[in-house]
Amino acid sequence: MSDTPEQPGRPTPTAAPTAEPSLDEQIAAYQREFRDLDPQVEQVVSALGRLNRRMNVAYGRQVAALGISNAEWEVLKTLVLSGAPYRLGPGELAKRLGLTPAAMTHRIDRMAADGLVTRDRDETNRVRVIVELTDEGRAKWLEAMRMATNFEEELLQDLSSEERGVLGEMLIRLLRRVEHAQPDAGGRLAGLD
Repeated sequence: MSDTPEQPGRPTPTAAPTAEPSLDEQIAAYQREFRDLDPQVEQVVSALGRLNRRMNVAYGRQVAALGISNAEWEVLKTLVLSGAPYRLGPGELAKRLGLTPAAMTHRIDRMAADGLVTRDRDETNRVRVIVELTDEGRAKWLEAMRMATNFEEELLQDLSSEERGVLGEMLIRLLRRVEHAQPDAGGRLAGLD
C-alpha cells in the first residue's frame, strides 16, 4: 500500500506491466504447483505455444503493413489454395476457415469493398454465389508471402538444412498426433474464441 494519499482528479499510479516469465521460470512455477509435470514435455509445448503466438503477431504486423487484416489474409490464402481460378462459394470458405456463414458474409463484404475479392452469382446456378480473388487480392497475397518468406528464413537462419529437415519432420509428427486426437480442431470452435 502506498503512503501517498490519493488526490482527487489525479489517476492512481498503477504498477508497470510485468514481463512474461522465462520458460525456465514458468516451468519451475508449474512444477511447484503441479508435481506430476514432465519438464521436458512442458518445455517443448510452452516453447511451441510462445513461438506460435509471436509468429502470429509478426505475420499480423506484416499484413497490416499491406492494409489487410489477418482475417482477410486467411480468406486470400484459402482462395489461392483452392487453385486457379481462385473461386469458392461463401459456404465453402466459411467451412474451411471454421467460421459461421454470417461472419464469412461480413468478411467478404469488407474484402469486396476493398477490391480484394469479387462476389457474383454463378452463371450455371443463379442461386449460388461465387467469391473470386481479384488481381489486387492476389498481389496482396504475393506481397504477404514475400514478407513471410523473408521472416521465416531469418527465423531459421541458425539451423542447418539437415536440422530444418529434422525439425520439420518432428513437428509434422506432433501435428499428425493432434489432428488424429482432435480432428475437428482445424478451425475455430464455438465457445473457445
